[in-house]
Amino acid sequence: MIDKPKLKLAALDQSPVREGGTASEALQETVELAQACEKAGYHRYWVAEHHATSSYAGPAPEIMVTRIAAATERIRVGSGGVMLSHYSPLKVAETFSLLESLFPGRIDLGIGRAPGSDQLTALALAYGSEIGIEYFPTRIADMLSFLGNSEPPTEMFKRITVSPQPENPPEVWLLGSSDQSAHYASQFGLAFTFAHFIAPEGGEEVLQEYRDKFMPSEFNPEPRGSLAVFLTCAETEDEARRLAKSRDLVLLRRAKGERGAYPSVEEAEAYDYNEQDLRIIEHNRSQSIYGDPEQCRKILTDLANDFGVDELVILTICHAPAARRRSYELLAGAFDLA
Repeated sequence: MIDKPKLKLAALDQSPVREGGTASEALQETVELAQACEKAGYHRYWVAEHHATSSYAGPAPEIMVTRIAAATERIRVGSGGVMLSHYSPLKVAETFSLLESLFPGRIDLGIGRAPGSDQLTALALAYGSEIGIEYFPTRIADMLSFLGNSEPPTEMFKRITVSPQPENPPEVWLLGSSDQSAHYASQFGLAFTFAHFIAPEGGEEVLQEYRDKFMPSEFNPEPRGSLAVFLTCAETEDEARRLAKSRDLVLLRRAKGERGAYPSVEEAEAYDYNEQDLRIIEHNRSQSIYGDPEQCRKILTDLANDFGVDELVILTICHAPAARRRSYELLAGAFDLA
């Protein structure tokens, strides 16, 4: 009998700005949480990219990757992810080749195709470029050629040399919540992370299609999948659900087109909910997991089995930084990571 590989846990951090806090504090809390996750035994730590919002403080994951990698020693650090549709594939390849040269064997390049912003901001980020999202696969192919040994599909780029050239390229992951993203990951032989916290339904089929259609590449000889989930873990289920009231209010406001700082539990409890609001909250709860350590361990283990993955990427946001850090620590203890 062959033993299953031990389930790996990773962390995804969106650098949330909490009510009463500042963006500067949110970024420092990201660094401190990364250090706590390394100590707790997490395998990797990813930072997200968001623009033109008061909700999140991280528009430049490559800068945060540098800061976090310098503040830690062993944990893999990466982007979750760089929104490649905005940027030059060469610049992304150069930046992450430099990071891999600075921190050998520790850097992940996660890319995504979502804008991470509103339409106007997306246009400003791609200032002067007339290349639309329909060229996203070409961007991927060009970027991979700069990172690896294949020839770029863009003829004029074949004479370009990327410097520095690390001994090995960073790990490349494609992050998404749709079958289209899975198709790109399988086509280019990339590792793939499915965003369960965005699309809680249908992910099993998407990951299976990714595995079925996977084409080996110099980056991955075999498919590699992971699942990103939103989770709140506390000493008791009641406390986890109390902390999660902030998340309920965030998703409700998002459904109404509202943005803002992450609310406290007290603000969420004092909110004047109507019947429609409560229906929206109940509908949104499938996007999140709440519980005590043993409950969370069981739920996550079942999810990993159902989705056929051996790695889970955990996104936790609480208003209080200490509660967020404690959630990651309790989960690590439940899985005996350290």
